[in-house]
Amino acid sequence: MLSSEPETYRVVVNLEEQYSIWPAGRDLPEGWTEVGVQGSKDDCLDHIERVWTDLRPLSLRRALASDA
Repeated sequence: MLSSEPETYRVVVNLEEQYSIWPAGRDLPEGWTEVGVQGSKDDCLDHIERVWTDLRPLSLRRALASDA
């Protein structure tokens, strides 16, 4: 039976500082950590849009910074 309740998501981040959303009731995949934001899919995606302003992986940003 399908629930009419909207699913709750949480915002997660990996070691490369890449963001995603994950269903609140499921175990996180290895390498991902919660950032403390939970809500509707749209709310979580809005948060990610506000905070993830540089989409390059952390390792690339570090490499480019060391070359400068």
